[in-house]
Amino acid sequence: MIRICINGAESVGKSTLAKELVSVCGGEYVAEYARTYVEELTCGYNYSDVVNIAKKQTEQLYATYNAPFVFFDTDLIITKVWFEKRYNKVPDFVEEYTDRSPIDYYLLLQPDLPFVADPTRENPDIREQLTERYLQLIKQTCKPYSIITGSGKDRLQNALTALTNAGIIKL
Repeated sequence: MIRICINGAESVGKSTLAKELVSVCGGEYVAEYARTYVEELTCGYNYSDVVNIAKKQTEQLYATYNAPFVFFDTDLIITKVWFEKRYNKVPDFVEEYTDRSPIDYYLLLQPDLPFVADPTRENPDIREQLTERYLQLIKQTCKPYSIITGSGKDRLQNALTALTNAGIIKL
């Protein structure tokens, strides 16, 4: 089983790309838990909510799946940056994640798609800054990664090419 994380700022097409990769490569898709959690809240979220999100993400990341590929729509790297930006403090188990990430390969999506607002998105003006921070943290994991650009079918093809060149998939 190979764990692949689709990482990137808000509104860069992570969910779409992850689902497209599952349709082409097979495997399993693990949705972004934070979105589901926040959408179900009746009022705004707080630090404890983000801790709960991080705990569930940890369970999902380390779970066993019966598929050759598991495509994760985000991981704790994004959550770590969320803690940093919003609360200026990070729980120890999230802080330590980059040292023990179970992800085998990262696809970091560039913020080259137009921002599409929705009630769970908060950072339209700092997507490039967030992407740089995500890249720093991905590098700290010492796991291989590719930076993905383009839109629509080009974005999917660029991701497939990256995964092929990395020896993860065969087309």
